[in-house]
Amino acid sequence: MTVTDLSPRPGPPALVLVAHGSRDPRALSTVRALMDRVRARCPGLSVHLGHIELNEPLLPDTLAALGDTEAVLVPLLLGRGYHVKQDIPEMAVAAGARTRLAAPLGPHPLLADTLHARLLEAGWRRRPASAVVLAAAGSRDPESRIDTDRMAGLLAARLGVPVLPAYASAATPTVPEAITALRARGRHHIAVASYFTAPGRFATQCAAAAPGVAAAPLGAHAAMAELILHRYAHALGTPAAAAA
Repeated sequence: MTVTDLSPRPGPPALVLVAHGSRDPRALSTVRALMDRVRARCPGLSVHLGHIELNEPLLPDTLAALGDTEAVLVPLLLGRGYHVKQDIPEMAVAAGARTRLAAPLGPHPLLADTLHARLLEAGWRRRPASAVVLAAAGSRDPESRIDTDRMAGLLAARLGVPVLPAYASAATPTVPEAITALRARGRHHIAVASYFTAPGRFATQCAAAAPGVAAAPLGAHAAMAELILHRYAHALGTPAAAAA
């Protein structure tokens, strides 16, 4: 006689979106909308949110609430830097949580798709002498700059025009400096692509410097939800379809 094991099977590890946090209320609403998209794509997946600073819930509180539940931390950050290398791992260790840390979102072709979509929404069209400034937050970490440079290359391949990265802080060139450099190369139709996950001070500052089209941040685009699930699945070493 065969005995069937009817004990409950453990579900997949929880997914914790790790946002930076912002004083701009639009940032929190954007992150929550993105979280809703992820939940809609994977109804059986437990999805949570934790912030590094400025907004609740803070990541340590989210991890404490999860207890001994295994979780994958997916940073809503666009490259390697201090938050990914230091802040998030230290918070996870201090909480005593069973976690795995996924890679940051960028660089990735899905981000190029999202940036392209945001530019089109803002009215951008490729024309002779076109170019794009990829406006990013900036970091003193050289690997962060490498990641942004790679993202600029992916976007240039997607758009078919030159793309020059620029930064709101901690690195150069600034957006105005990048615009000046592109004009010196004979590029007269210059747009600014907003390489930020959500609205905030830096995104607003960069958009204000645009001589023409200024795209919205990445936001809760469908490709962003797909990328988050891809990072989650990769951290688990499973195919994205199986994780979904």
